Amino acid sequence: MPHLPITLAKDIYFVGVFDPDIRTFDIVMRTANGSSYNAYLIKTDEGVIIVDTVKKEFQDDFFLHVEALCSYDAIKYVIIHHIEPDHSGALPELIRRAPHAKVLISPQATMMLKALTNTEEINFETIWTNKQLSLGGKTITFLTTPYLHWPETMSSYVHEDKLLFSGDVFGAHYYDKRLFNDKVGDFSYAFQYYYDHIMRPFQSYVRSALKLYERFDIALIAPLHGPILRDNPQQYIDSYQQWSHKTDNANTGKKVLSIFYLTSYKNTQEMAQMIFEGSESVEGVVANMYDLASIEEQNMMAILEESDGFLIGTPTINADAPKPVWDLLSCLMFLDKQGKCAGAFGSYGWSGEAVDHILARLKALKLRVPPLTPLKIKLIPSEDELQMCFDFGVEFAEILQGKMVEIDLV
Repeated sequence: MPHLPITLAKDIYFVGVFDPDIRTFDIVMRTANGSSYNAYLIKTDEGVIIVDTVKKEFQDDFFLHVEALCSYDAIKYVIIHHIEPDHSGALPELIRRAPHAKVLISPQATMMLKALTNTEEINFETIWTNKQLSLGGKTITFLTTPYLHWPETMSSYVHEDKLLFSGDVFGAHYYDKRLFNDKVGDFSYAFQYYYDHIMRPFQSYVRSALKLYERFDIALIAPLHGPILRDNPQQYIDSYQQWSHKTDNANTGKKVLSIFYLTSYKNTQEMAQMIFEGSESVEGVVANMYDLASIEEQNMMAILEESDGFLIGTPTINADAPKPVWDLLSCLMFLDKQGKCAGAFGSYGWSGEAVDHILARLKALKLRVPPLTPLKIKLIPSEDELQMCFDFGVEFAEILQGKMVEIDLV
């Protein structure tokens, strides 16, 4: 364990905690290198500001770090950028120890704050973009950054130190007690993995946040997880700029349709091929086929992200779709699905439920599912059935191109 607290800038300290043993975070993220729950403390001539707290299970260490720097009577404000439990878990006890301190949160966090503390008697104030806190020689400007990755998240900027408290933005699940990005090991994989699984579904909000950050000269970024970014922080901002700008198919005037398929005896593959040929016959649509038996998750996400629409072809095995199909669907939780059009097709031997299951899931995920007749073919497709597949591809491609149909979102 390093000697904490650690100085970040003049009178600004890291008082967070390390969790080297965690291997899964929020169920869906692997944390092979552990993680950290970053919290900070700012000393001023007029009192102390606590910036975020830590997971409740680690609050004893957090309080030891705080007590090494100040008394609880000196705490004037507690800024909570993100009220998820790994950053607010110690807040109820902190409020008990420093009842006079005012909690600063975004307006969207009000109900969650009351639920977290289990009381209506909280000394708090809501803050938003361009609101400022000036205390004892430190000036902090608040920035509303919603959905990064909860609705109530925000960032803040300390003018005197050119320091951005970024919230979960620019974070990484990566434990290294040396803390600073110029001291720790290579965490580039963890940094991009975090973006892909936390920020990627909210790319438009990432772009909005980056616009807010452009106003400031940023010399140091202090996120809520992972290394402190003091060496060339702009490189991390540039990475977010690159990752958050999807391939703009509007520049080519073409719509991209991705056709994923899984096949046992080539029947579903033959269907996919004819759907591909039908969709390709529609001017302004570029179609691609992908075999789910040989594609990795990261590639799935990249393809889905760049697609205006996609189709999933699956056989039915034991009354369901096989695992690779569900793996593809699970990738959708990491993506911005707004406006994407989707559908399903497949062959079957006995009952054929898989296509219906996939369509139901696509609708539940609020994708645009055209009300086409479900394309299910028993065993080997005939010539007439292959023509049906071609026509299905044409109609789906025309819908991508703007053909007016009633889209089923229910």
